[in-house]
Amino acid sequence: MDTESFAKHLLTMADSYRTSDIHILPEQRHYYVYFRLNGQMEKQYYLDRDEGTRLISYFKFLSNMDVGERRRPQSGSTVFALEEKSIDCRFSTISNYQSQESLVIRMLKQKKESGQAMPAFFSQEWNVLKALADAKSGLLLFSGPVDSGKTTTMYHLVKNRLKGERQQVVTIEDPVEIEEVSFLQTQVNESAGLTYEGLLKSTLRHHPDVVIVGEIRDEETARMVIRGALTGHLLIASIHSKNAAGVISRMMELGVSLPLLQQTLIGIAFQNLLPLYCPLCDSNCRTFCTHNERDRKRAALYEVKSGDSLHTLLYNADNHHVSKKQPDYERREFNYLLRKVYACGYITKETYRRYIIPNE
Repeated sequence: MDTESFAKHLLTMADSYRTSDIHILPEQRHYYVYFRLNGQMEKQYYLDRDEGTRLISYFKFLSNMDVGERRRPQSGSTVFALEEKSIDCRFSTISNYQSQESLVIRMLKQKKESGQAMPAFFSQEWNVLKALADAKSGLLLFSGPVDSGKTTTMYHLVKNRLKGERQQVVTIEDPVEIEEVSFLQTQVNESAGLTYEGLLKSTLRHHPDVVIVGEIRDEETARMVIRGALTGHLLIASIHSKNAAGVISRMMELGVSLPLLQQTLIGIAFQNLLPLYCPLCDSNCRTFCTHNERDRKRAALYEVKSGDSLHTLLYNADNHHVSKKQPDYERREFNYLLRKVYACGYITKETYRRYIIPNE
């Protein structure tokens, strides 16, 4: 099979498996191709060194990267046409100390938001999130690592809000990962002058009911999000932090004052996707195991702060100390819920150790 045919076959297979990323990684004398499936890298193909090099060069050519440059990291993108659909792919290369290139392909827009909710371990947190997403205005913030399902959660909550009622929902993302026809979806393109800040400013003049912001990255975006929440819109956004409590300090680092957070913030959610234990595999459920459906081999664990628990976080931030801790069964913090999931046998000990938050 020639390089072009194999590249098409590779993307077709990855799309059929609902892969989020393809990793083409060098070893001493060969390359391995991995698919990231359900958060885990699984080996799929063996290529000799020349085959791996040609494949990477082909993808670099398609994505307008410099094929002759192998020392500097590069990035690019292209839309790859398969038989029945097109896939938006983002490419990133980096070389090791022996000048062997590796390539990661991030596959986007290969899924549409379905009406089925993401599997979750506890209904209590999910029900709180649904109530918060029905609010008329305010700021609802999500945090969690890459590939923890934040976008899927935000989309599903807003879709649930729209049942039986037409509302204007605008998303600002970089890039758009899920196609949703009932939303007005916009995409950041800094080379064309379309920044988070600029798109958000224009969106607020568009009189939306709900605005979904893919990520709060800088001070200007943080200020515009606060402004939108103050002017009567519901803003749902993601931001990077270690846990739910860290969201407040992160927003303050971005120049948002505590009084403004107290006025606008209605909820904080920290989430992660945990691989489910499978009795047939006697480990995390494998990709080809039929015990769990392919897209239901992980479940979301949420920590949600709202009402009194949110007020406690804001009080602690205002007074620069941590108040006396409440009992675990009242706090329902991430580590406590993680221990509960492990005790119930839903995850392995290795998963528990991997996902516990140090010094929470």
